[in-house]
Amino acid sequence: MTESALTATAIAAEFALTLLGLGLLWRLRFSAEARARSAPPTLAAWEAPLSEFFLFLWLMVLCGLVVQLGAGYAIRRLPFSTDENLSLAGTTAHVGALAGIFLFRRFFATTASAPAHTGLNPLLSGAATFLLALPVVYAVGFAWQGALGLCGFELEKQGLVDVLQNSRSVAFQALMILMATVVVPVTEESFFRAGLFRYTRTRLPRWASLLAPACLFGALHANLATFAPLVALGVIFSLAYERTGRIGTAMVAHGLFNLHTVALIFAGLGT
Repeated sequence: MTESALTATAIAAEFALTLLGLGLLWRLRFSAEARARSAPPTLAAWEAPLSEFFLFLWLMVLCGLVVQLGAGYAIRRLPFSTDENLSLAGTTAHVGALAGIFLFRRFFATTASAPAHTGLNPLLSGAATFLLALPVVYAVGFAWQGALGLCGFELEKQGLVDVLQNSRSVAFQALMILMATVVVPVTEESFFRAGLFRYTRTRLPRWASLLAPACLFGALHANLATFAPLVALGVIFSLAYERTGRIGTAMVAHGLFNLHTVALIFAGLGT
């Protein structure tokens, strides 16, 4: 398949996914039937003292930094370019953060994890959440980038996009895709949704508990052009977690969104 044919196919597939997302958004959220069967959130409160919450955050950050520093020395020996090594080393913090979560739950947690109260399959609900998010993220991104352009801001790609697009190493690309679609979604959803959102949703006004983790989520990606779309995505993931009571729903949706982004990058449509 030629490059132009691949791009055309990607555009057509993206259009179809967005239309499907719009249809699901109407049927599951805005139709009269959806409003009539609206159910209360099923996510249980995290009844933990503030000290336990801060311990959870501290262990994730500490273990993430330790693993990232240690992995940095090992990664230098891999047959990758300097930019590839730096990009891969940056993602290893997520592996350390997962270790921090394990340590917290195994040795320090005094309250149980949030039980799931719905019978929804996380794979199906996660896929539906991903599709619902697409048209919202596109609409927010279009408005946000238009506003930035009017204000004179010069928009740039995320650095990782250029590294992934220009890489000639199949091994590097495979590792980064694995990290982006599996490790990163599990880590970030455990931190932002199962951690920050779940703890704050019963202690702050609901709008603040939705926006604060989402804004941090967007800011940590360090790219002005994608900030508002990522904030919208973070709010959608929190709402899906709150509605289903299953963090697996947000993890699957996040993984699919990252896989979708990677596919667009290789099709020449990534930003």
